[in-house]
Amino acid sequence: MYKLKHLTVAISLAFASFTASYSALAGDDAITPSTSLGNQQSLLDIYHQALAHDATLASALSANQAAQEIIEQGKALYRPTVNFNAEANAVATDIRYLDSNLPNGRSNFETYKYGVDARQPIYRKQNLVQIEQSKTQVGLADKQLHLSQQALILRTTQAYFEVLIAQDKIDLIIAQKAAIQSQLDQAKANFEVGTATITDVNEAQARYDLILAQEIAAINEHQIAKHAIQNITGELPLKLATVKTDIKPSNLDQNIDKWLEVATANNLNIQIQQDSVKLSEQEIERSKAGHLPTLDAVASYTDNYANGSPSVFGTGNELKTGAIGLQLQIPLYQGGATSSKVRQAVVNRQKALDDVEIARRQTELDTQRAYLNLSSSIAQIKAFEQALISSQSQVDSTQLGYEVGVRTSVDVLNAQQQLFSAKRDLLQARYNYLVNIIRLKTASGIVTEADVADINQQLALNRAQ
Repeated sequence: MYKLKHLTVAISLAFASFTASYSALAGDDAITPSTSLGNQQSLLDIYHQALAHDATLASALSANQAAQEIIEQGKALYRPTVNFNAEANAVATDIRYLDSNLPNGRSNFETYKYGVDARQPIYRKQNLVQIEQSKTQVGLADKQLHLSQQALILRTTQAYFEVLIAQDKIDLIIAQKAAIQSQLDQAKANFEVGTATITDVNEAQARYDLILAQEIAAINEHQIAKHAIQNITGELPLKLATVKTDIKPSNLDQNIDKWLEVATANNLNIQIQQDSVKLSEQEIERSKAGHLPTLDAVASYTDNYANGSPSVFGTGNELKTGAIGLQLQIPLYQGGATSSKVRQAVVNRQKALDDVEIARRQTELDTQRAYLNLSSSIAQIKAFEQALISSQSQVDSTQLGYEVGVRTSVDVLNAQQQLFSAKRDLLQARYNYLVNIIRLKTASGIVTEADVADINQQLALNRAQ
């Protein structure tokens, strides 16, 4: 089996500075994040809130705590059982003897009885197997809890960056709206002096009205994203720290085959299904044990007392009885139920094996998808950085051409639209890069809080003093 400790699987998050900052790339239109003032919540802050308040994780933790009791229940199957029983009865009799000189008559009396009985299993194969099953079930429950913890890391990271991209869309739209407003004002002024047509005014006005509608949609999207975090943490986030503008992703050190090897060895979904196979095999053994004899040590003590009438019991009686011994049971025929349970367990084992294969294939698909998406996001960041530089140059040249009369206002608006799209795409690519790191490690089954801390180092934190 592939050993994780012999493979360098950690993705380096050490970033070198760009030769120029994002502001320099974007020119004077660079957007200042709205979270630049005051205390900010980082990804690690949100994750710690989620650990304390996420309902899904709390449910998984409760289920795990409940499962731990299965061990004690299994052990109890081979411990002695002791029962105390007591009873009291009021009895009325009317007795008539035929062909006898014994006196007939009625009587009323009470009987009292109490006792203790104990049973110690000596050999019960079913119980022995069930004890082993309880250990397997607890191990499976532990893996399910760990899986929920890993899923929380991914859910929190995705929700965090969805809020950031939604906020960036709002910021970009506000900046774009200001640019369009400026172009609209200029078109109106030029139209009034006769140097532009009404077409330029109408085009700018149409763009301005469209951006207003986009702003409404972006604000709504931002609110939805914040409520997604609230669903995890129990409260709405305040200001979230944004990603540094000088991050530079490094290429993946290991190829996809190595990642698939890691995922096969560490993915918890596969391990859970493998435990289910083990549990089903134990169930086959337990069902077959229904054909085997059982042997118990038994002991009992009883005390009987009756206060009878003279005609029946004289003045009453008391009987004390103690017994100790062995009890052997050999099942001969149970109506076919035992054999049916064996056949059912065999089929369930095959289902469990099929589920392992399903989990393995799904894990491979998820790992491949995450690996390729991460590779793509690395390449996209580099491409969008260059596209942003080109788009800014296009805006500058188009604006200059408009001023000298060789370009129209429509050309200027289109160039501005392309610039803001490039800014948005670059931000989205950076977020996707960070989220895809978590996705790949989650699919591989090796994601931990340390990975959240690594991602957190790439945020531009601005703590108020």
